[in-house]
Amino acid sequence: MKNTEDFLKNHKLRAADIDFGYLVGIFTDEMISGLEGKNSSLRMIPTYIEAENEFLKDTPVLAIDAGGTNFRAALITFGSNGKIQTGEIERFKMPGIDGEISCKGFFETIASYIRSMIGKTNRIGFCFSYPTEIFPDKDGRLLQFCKEVQAPEVVGQLIGRTLLKTLGAPEKKIVLLNDTVATLLAGKSASFGKSYDSYIGYILGTGTNTCYIEQNKNILKNPELDQSGSQIINIESGAFGKATRTDIDILFDSTTMDPGKYAFEKMFAGGYFGGLCLSVLNAAASEGLFSPATMQKLSTVSDLSSGMANDFTEGSESLLNQVFTEPEEAVKTRFIIDILIDRAACLSAANMAAVVLKCGKGRNSNKPILITIEGTAFYKLHNLKNRFEGYLNGFLSGDRKRFLEFAEVPDSSLIGAALAGLTD
Repeated sequence: MKNTEDFLKNHKLRAADIDFGYLVGIFTDEMISGLEGKNSSLRMIPTYIEAENEFLKDTPVLAIDAGGTNFRAALITFGSNGKIQTGEIERFKMPGIDGEISCKGFFETIASYIRSMIGKTNRIGFCFSYPTEIFPDKDGRLLQFCKEVQAPEVVGQLIGRTLLKTLGAPEKKIVLLNDTVATLLAGKSASFGKSYDSYIGYILGTGTNTCYIEQNKNILKNPELDQSGSQIINIESGAFGKATRTDIDILFDSTTMDPGKYAFEKMFAGGYFGGLCLSVLNAAASEGLFSPATMQKLSTVSDLSSGMANDFTEGSESLLNQVFTEPEEAVKTRFIIDILIDRAACLSAANMAAVVLKCGKGRNSNKPILITIEGTAFYKLHNLKNRFEGYLNGFLSGDRKRFLEFAEVPDSSLIGAALAGLTD
């Protein structure tokens, strides 16, 4: 294994090669710059959703979740006893998945999905997980579509207002938010009867993002805000651009569709982790860690999913089983992928440590910070969750000690959307 360890050390691919405290510091600096409207890789987007406010009880709300290729909707009520009543969840394809659709067709399709439910409530929470500029009235203007949706005429449109107009119900209240904000709010909904100092939402799935509650007085780029209030900030943490990248990180980034953008999430998020592993394995092969026959087999692999990389590490059936047929080489490969998972845990923990310290909460064991986490990469990558908590708790000790609790909420996007729709 010595050659393998030397390879990983020389390319600085281990968690041990990360200066955790430095990474936390520069992440925090970028957060502050983003809040002040200065040049920053972190957009620090105000959501105008005040998560610390109480939400309405025993009031039905239409919750909508539009993200990726799927569209879901349900009527939800939060009872005064803390119980959540969820109606039947209606599931549809996102309009624009099967081919290009006009702006009118896009909104008429969505309206047809929810028309049978809209008459039962005056409130809508809409989890719209595409790049969107949010305004103080909690509506949002679409900046761009992604994830295979083909509806170019919708770009630039106000999503909430246009949908209500299409429904013929302009008087109804609609709140737009993204999936990370919905995750934070879903955690709050699940904390009924418990006392928390603050809330954080974190997603580590195909991509990664973080949101937290910030005091308005610190959002200097929006001086018109009520200085006594607070709101959720969407960090867009996957775009963090100042983490130290290795030569292989940079090489892999150059092979993606948008080189240079969202550099941080390309180091560990699920949509990229398999591709990064493949780049690392090819580099290892070029430096003689594998036999010429194995190197030839590896050169025929054009794409590797995160799931396939993880399956091989856990000893399950994987595409890599056809490449690394010699026991010694299979052991080397599992070791390399496992080290990259460990690095992923370290990077994501540094992200979280910066956010925990920036929010300034959680100093009392009786009132911890509730961190709600969603995403298959976080829960499925081999032992990542335990390693993440180990790195995070190891750093948040001594003078930095903060008290944390972690939660996972089923259907968090719908639940969080419902809560947003019930928060004034």
